[in-house]
Amino acid sequence: MEATVRESVLPTSFSCRGATALITGASAGLGVEFARQLAPRVRRLVLVARREAELIAVREELLRRHPNVEIILCPTDVSTTEGRHRVWTKVVETQSAINLLINNAGLGDYGTFETANAERIQQQIDVNISGLVQLTHALLPLLRQHRPAGILHVGSLAGTLPLPGMAIYAATKAFVISFSEALRIELLDEGIRVAAVCPGPTPTQFSQTSRRDDGSDTDRSGQAFLKMPNDGVVAAGLAAVEHGTPLVYPGWGVAVSAWVFRQLPRWLVRVLLARRFRAAR
Repeated sequence: MEATVRESVLPTSFSCRGATALITGASAGLGVEFARQLAPRVRRLVLVARREAELIAVREELLRRHPNVEIILCPTDVSTTEGRHRVWTKVVETQSAINLLINNAGLGDYGTFETANAERIQQQIDVNISGLVQLTHALLPLLRQHRPAGILHVGSLAGTLPLPGMAIYAATKAFVISFSEALRIELLDEGIRVAAVCPGPTPTQFSQTSRRDDGSDTDRSGQAFLKMPNDGVVAAGLAAVEHGTPLVYPGWGVAVSAWVFRQLPRWLVRVLLARRFRAAR
């Protein structure tokens, strides 16, 4: 009962309005949408991604609509130690009082584990786990200096299942969900809110970048009810970190699916996934 009371009333509220937000993977997809929705609300945006040209285009778009927001670009790869250090250096040099961290950068791969490229396997782990964890660790002292603060991780509905055909991706997103929950508890009384948004399929470049050169893919038929526009996913994620919601599965289809997956006996999940995998093959 005591733990329930402690979780239900956070000591400090958090609002995106007037914040300084850092977004990874900000050159496309959900990252761009996070920047679009935050631009009219925040004081400063720090946009991080590997592709500098795309980042410049995003900044130009945002400034046309919201000329008063300050936008700092940091073209780098957060999956590397050097890239994460570059982010930290940029934040310190520009005296950016970061109090909202959005770990959005992610990478997937369609196809079986055995046929996966070894380099691609490591890239997923480096981006989805190492990049997220190490960047959060590096920036947490800065977030603490500018409380109230928020941390939002982009997970996935895939993180609720041991997903054949996307084994590494699903496992990395399961890590993100577990890590987010644990970090939330550690920071519960510290004025730093932690949340994870876990969408299903979204209209981003994820599918294109995850598809292999030979065209091999997972069977994604019958998933229309899981899809939600980028703006809905982002709005749900930002609301979660503001309201202190630990996990949000945006859209009725995703929310219902996540609930069902959690209720099913593990043996039944294995049977259903095995049948689906065999049918797809």
